[in-house]
Amino acid sequence: MHKFIVRQPIKDIVGTTFGYEILFHVDDEHDKLMKEYAAADTIFSFLLQNSEKLLSTGKVFITFTMNLLLKNTPKLFKPDNLIIQIDDSVIVHPLAENVIKRYREEGYKFCINDFQYSPRYFGFLELVDYLKIDVGVVTNEITMNNLLQLGNGFNKKCIITGINDESTYNSIKEINADYYQGGYIAEAMSVKANKAEFMQSNFFELLVAVTSDEPNLDEVEEIITRDATLTYALLKMVNSVHFALRHRTASIKQALTILGLNQLKQWVYLLSFEQKEPASTSSEEILKISFQRANFCHQLYKYIKDLGITKSDAYILGMFSTIEALVDAPAEEVINEIPIVDDVKKAIISQEGKCGTLLKLVLSYEKADWKNIALYANSLDIPMDILAQVYFDCIERVNVIWDNIMKQEEQ
Repeated sequence: MHKFIVRQPIKDIVGTTFGYEILFHVDDEHDKLMKEYAAADTIFSFLLQNSEKLLSTGKVFITFTMNLLLKNTPKLFKPDNLIIQIDDSVIVHPLAENVIKRYREEGYKFCINDFQYSPRYFGFLELVDYLKIDVGVVTNEITMNNLLQLGNGFNKKCIITGINDESTYNSIKEINADYYQGGYIAEAMSVKANKAEFMQSNFFELLVAVTSDEPNLDEVEEIITRDATLTYALLKMVNSVHFALRHRTASIKQALTILGLNQLKQWVYLLSFEQKEPASTSSEEILKISFQRANFCHQLYKYIKDLGITKSDAYILGMFSTIEALVDAPAEEVINEIPIVDDVKKAIISQEGKCGTLLKLVLSYEKADWKNIALYANSLDIPMDILAQVYFDCIERVNVIWDNIMKQEEQ
């Protein structure tokens, strides 16, 4: 039995992330009843070990079976952070109403998954705070609008889910819901930047580091590797005609060594004139995605035999997978300006080769594409039982660093 756990964003119409749903999938051949118990035990075990990591994401939507509700599993989370999702298996249970009321008295909020026109749902409207409407199930626009009006009439927040491709997104983007969710949402609702933008507070930290009495190049490298646009700007400059390098480099550490301290300070000084305004919300979102993908590729590297690239290359693969959106130019045009190894270049541009399979695995994991997660993991001989933990370890690391960056933004 293999478990997959994925965090999927829930966004408003302008693309601001409201919260995340934690999606669970258990790959098991048991009968349906046994599979539910196995899934419940798996989820319980995972939540027990990782509740703090999940809490760091802000509002968290998690679907709980009646078995998990009776086990008091939601109490691993504080009421302020958790939205308890319920589906048919809970709603039809004879104890459902009493159990939900007990949790609500303790401050927990509830969401109905796959809300539809049915008496069994109407009886629970007073007990929940959110309604999820699956666009793959409710395909009629009139019915969709009627459900939204019903939800609004009861002062419920409505979330349209199942937006997993561009055609579905185009069909619902004029529908006025509170929030939207699906495999396509993370990038579809992030507009491209007009120029390469970087995090203002991250840049300020870089400025402080390079102008200190004794600059630490390891610290400078660590700051730059958080930001895809800073990394791109550094590599592009160091590999320009100005430096006339015999061998071009895609290594941040080597680029800093070539640049030298004096020219490093000049480069940062010049960048400070370009950064008149803080990065837009959409650019910040894409930068965070690139940082997370870089960490995920970097950590998965050790489980893959004969990938044909270095661990640093794997980091670059994940980081520059969003470069087209950040720089607002075709990926091929951008990538050709810096000396990335061919396998990584092909993977970013067209997802070719073994590196392309690694990138497809990371993208499939983001979208909770269970079938392809298994397909690509098996193709790379990555043990299925480590994926969920590696994924959430990366999320935890990214969240800690990003929270620190955001705190600096607010100061």
